Amino acid sequence: QVQLVESGGGLVQAGGSLRLSCAASGSRSSINAMGWYRQAPGKQRELVARTTRGGSTNYGDAVLGRFTIFRDNAWNTVYLQMNSLKPEDTGVYYCNAEWYGFTSWGQGTQVTVSS
Repeated sequence: QVQLVESGGGLVQAGGSLRLSCAASGSRSSINAMGWYRQAPGKQRELVARTTRGGSTNYGDAVLGRFTIFRDNAWNTVYLQMNSLKPEDTGVYYCNAEWYGFTSWGQGTQVTVSS
């Protein structure tokens, strides 16, 4: 199994930056992809960014050019660097890992962007 713990959320003013971290434990060698998703109140969970063991990376349209996902080589930690934050980026951010056909989720971390 793979366990995930997020950190780094908080309150920031519009235009500011935050970096989220997701620490993975357990069967890290089985991880095929890791990503970040977010959910705003009353809305569905949506993809923010995802990176695969094969090296591909994709981003949600709303964050393209502002957010960057990166990780260490051992898949210990995946990061989400968020720049030029907007109030509409507010929500709970969840880390996700895909491994052997299964999916693990972290507990989520709150990001609030004030205008």
